[in-house]
Amino acid sequence: MIAAVTLFSACSKDSSTYVEMKTTEGTIVLKLYDETPSHRDNFISLVKECRYDSLLFHRVIPGFMIQGGDPDSKYAPSGVMLGEGDLDYRLNAEIKPGLFHKRGALAAAREGDDVNPAKMSSAMQFYIVYGKEYTSVELLKLMELIEERTGRKMNLSDEQLTAYTTVGGTPFLDGEYTVFGEVVSGMEVVDRIQNVERDSLDRPLADVRIISVRIK
Repeated sequence: MIAAVTLFSACSKDSSTYVEMKTTEGTIVLKLYDETPSHRDNFISLVKECRYDSLLFHRVIPGFMIQGGDPDSKYAPSGVMLGEGDLDYRLNAEIKPGLFHKRGALAAAREGDDVNPAKMSSAMQFYIVYGKEYTSVELLKLMELIEERTGRKMNLSDEQLTAYTTVGGTPFLDGEYTVFGEVVSGMEVVDRIQNVERDSLDRPLADVRIISVRIK
């Protein structure tokens, strides 16, 4: 499972921006996509301002994702519900067909369609995908179910099909949230975080804290 990270690019092979996220569970290195310049530049700016330092991974769901970036989480006592904190702006969606929710994808959290039909992204909150591996039959059934329930027709590319049947991910989020980066090393840290004990609000019982985030 962890070996799937070798499918991702190595930092030395291109001129993309990479960030090093040190957490209480270990270090994660993230590549930011140039195809999503607004999200990339916003994240870089927040990193340079040390905005993510000492924040928590406040929402963790095994087999799905880990979420952080709520500014209210910095000093939040145990048991307090988190996830509503943000800055006073949102980002326009940069949802691109070739950027999807494979395992290790970095994406922007957002409010639901009922109050946010344009799918604008949170200024700060993000999540890292864990997901699951699918068989081709499971993917077909999932696509049919999504169309039946939402009217949204999903057409997965060969790249998506390969990723979801070998690496894994959360294909049902494709087209709904902006994916703006990916994990290039430290997926074992994501694995550990998504398996920590949680309360009824999916907040880890023992704080999982982002110690620092820096541009590499």
